[in-house]
Amino acid sequence: MKEIDARGLACPAPVLHTKAALQEEKPGSISVMVDNAASQQNVQRFLESQGFATSLEQTGADYRVIGTLGAEPVDHSPEPAAPEAGSSKIMVLCATDRMGFGDDELGLKLMLSFLRTLKEMGPDLWRLVFVNNGVKLTIDSSEVLDDLKSYENGGIKILVCGTCLNHFNLLERKQVGETTNMLDIVTAMQLADKVISL
Repeated sequence: MKEIDARGLACPAPVLHTKAALQEEKPGSISVMVDNAASQQNVQRFLESQGFATSLEQTGADYRVIGTLGAEPVDHSPEPAAPEAGSSKIMVLCATDRMGFGDDELGLKLMLSFLRTLKEMGPDLWRLVFVNNGVKLTIDSSEVLDDLKSYENGGIKILVCGTCLNHFNLLERKQVGETTNMLDIVTAMQLADKVISL
């Protein structure tokens, strides 16, 4: 069994180390140690996408993700379904929970209004990605939580940075979207026809 100790490594290093080990050594089984739930979810999701059945052991703050080759790969990739004719793939990256600078109260109102109005993009809206302070829009107290859930139920994939959730101690409060890592976010940017960044 290939063993990787990725404790203390920032996102997306645990996934990148795991990916490199699979490419170089092609092990039938692998064990990856991480020290936070976001990294655990990211490594587990990656292994499953590569055809590994996974199990999890937790000791204190440490997680051991064990993967055994032979399962049907689970598609966790940000690859979209075929777009409707004439539509493009627009990714909206929210790095803050406020729009603009100057007055924070006004900035919050503008961001809420912006997110509620995104539906006007129609089928062009492809991904919503939340990083840094933007992850606060995906938690239980968010004023746009119902709107985001509606987008997700309508087929818009929502990606939420796990490192950011950990930083703000919000991982357990996230209510919408997929906890993800920078590798998935960069891949989504490459696949998008246009990226709108706030």
